[in-house]
Amino acid sequence: MNKIITVDGPAGSGKEKISKFIARKYKLFHIDSGIFYRRLAYEIEKNKIKFYEKKRIKNLIKKIDKISLRKFSGLREEKIGFIASEIAKYKFVREFVNSQQRLVTKTLSNKKGFVIDGRDIGSVVFKKAYLKLYVDVDVNIRAKRRYKQLIDNGEKSIYLKILEDIKLRDKKDKSRKNSPLVIPQGAHVVDNSSKFSITQNQLNIIIGKYINGKYWN
Repeated sequence: MNKIITVDGPAGSGKEKISKFIARKYKLFHIDSGIFYRRLAYEIEKNKIKFYEKKRIKNLIKKIDKISLRKFSGLREEKIGFIASEIAKYKFVREFVNSQQRLVTKTLSNKKGFVIDGRDIGSVVFKKAYLKLYVDVDVNIRAKRRYKQLIDNGEKSIYLKILEDIKLRDKKDKSRKNSPLVIPQGAHVVDNSSKFSITQNQLNIIIGKYINGKYWN
């Protein structure tokens, strides 16, 4: 069975960047769990289904054998992100996505190993993962980073609005009934508040103990 590294954390904490760094350095296959929800959200939008029409969503899911991991610009549209966030609250959707993620690790069994990021990967989807990481960043720092990102992209933005949105997202993630955001049992907490080079040093120390620099043991 392939070994798995899980990377959990709140929105805007840098989970994907950290996961890509780990995957690149240790030659692992990276899986962004958010892509599963966005792909499903895209199909819901394409089939003109409202995010609150649970019965229609269930019927759509029954027709899907395997969710494609192919990314394209349409998946990053705001309306797709909104739908993805709403349907992620449904237990049957999370169970479907979780099963899809487990399926990927089985069908790609020729891979050396996997690094998977999300908000319930180490706590729910892969409870027995080889190594669990939880990325922690102060909410004010996350808001400032998001604000800078939007400004750099030429988009108008208000810092206080971004801060409140992230706080609300955190509250929803941590208090939701199904698979709330928590620090997974046995996870190593990674502080990603400073320069990424500092984060890399933390990761090298933690992961080095498990992978021994280059190889799985």
